[in-house]
Amino acid sequence: MTAKLDIDFVRAQFPAFSTQVLKDQAFFENAGGSYTCAPVINRLIRYYNERKVQPYAPYQASTLAGAEMDEARTRLSAIMGIDEDELSFGPSTTQNTYVLAQAFRSHLKAGDAVIVTNQDHEANTGPWRRLADEGIEIREWRCDPETGALDLMDLTNLLDDKTKLLCFPHCSNVIGAINDVTAICALARAAGVYTCVDGVSYAPHGIPNVAELGADIYLFSAYKTYGPHQGIMAIRRELAMALPNQGHYFNAGSLPSRFTPAGPDHAQIAACAGMADYIDTLYDHHSSGSADAAGKGAFVHDIMREHEVALAQPVLDYLGGKNSVRLLGPRDAAIKAPTIAVLSDKKGEDLAAELAKRGIMAGGGDFYAVRCLESQGIDPNHGVLRLSFVHYTNKSEIDKLLNALDEVL
Repeated sequence: MTAKLDIDFVRAQFPAFSTQVLKDQAFFENAGGSYTCAPVINRLIRYYNERKVQPYAPYQASTLAGAEMDEARTRLSAIMGIDEDELSFGPSTTQNTYVLAQAFRSHLKAGDAVIVTNQDHEANTGPWRRLADEGIEIREWRCDPETGALDLMDLTNLLDDKTKLLCFPHCSNVIGAINDVTAICALARAAGVYTCVDGVSYAPHGIPNVAELGADIYLFSAYKTYGPHQGIMAIRRELAMALPNQGHYFNAGSLPSRFTPAGPDHAQIAACAGMADYIDTLYDHHSSGSADAAGKGAFVHDIMREHEVALAQPVLDYLGGKNSVRLLGPRDAAIKAPTIAVLSDKKGEDLAAELAKRGIMAGGGDFYAVRCLESQGIDPNHGVLRLSFVHYTNKSEIDKLLNALDEVL
């Protein structure tokens, strides 16, 4: 049986909950960026105070700076079940995806096919679609216009000997439905197709074991996962070394450098080790057992998800029962991230503004998921209201949200 999340202990790890300016504010725009945990903040402050020098030189401050950067890569890759050098950092997931697309631009040839979806955030579809300029065939795996779901049978019809790459989200940033990444990747691999998974909207709910998922590339954002503003990318060594180097020519032999064309942000990479500290802290508080990094990550993932599912279901039930709004995606919290979008007669931004007056911090708009909204007959300019939360949300905030929604819908 999974341990029950100690919500008071969790919230004590986030300085945001003790600041006066955020008092009485309930945060429901976590899909746009989460609060930062104390271990990350502490490491970032220490780095700027004590180690803000060029790393990897022989003097102490530099040696410590480089060691902390290495620690971040070592510990996060272990949680994700991949080799240390299969993890790369970049300024954002959008930038990481763009660099990857440039590598594939040179690697693929005219007539090859790439599959994208219309369920994605634009960051994981736009760069791949531009490969059409090089004669690459772009095939669209379309979501159901009523449910927003992706159907495996539809994917099967798109796979053939021309297909080289499949790009899809772990879950949509507006639909919220969790795609079966393991099954999708297995199907693609059997067809000889590489997979690129956008995990930005899923990783905040528990960093996944990428090796177990079977993805060739997995991307997510540290700033949505309680960390600093960095993009994190896992890429299988075989694929990484087959793609053209995008970094300095003399770094071509270093896998993490191949997709880092600009100088990395040393301080923020070092601070990413605080994300691993946080996972260890939650594990040690909630478990009396012993596990390796991947095991701790899996345990923390499960207690996060159990808590989120329990809080999300009443919100889904409430919105699903209102005739005045259209709830996007599944109504079952067990198969959905707590990213909940609703369409109303009122514009999404206007609803968010009304909620803000009631102490609810939420978002309205298209959330860079223009294609996804259009596929469901929704005008992106009208937009939707998005309510997104994570494991540090508590029941009183859910109650406050429901009361506020009762007033504005």
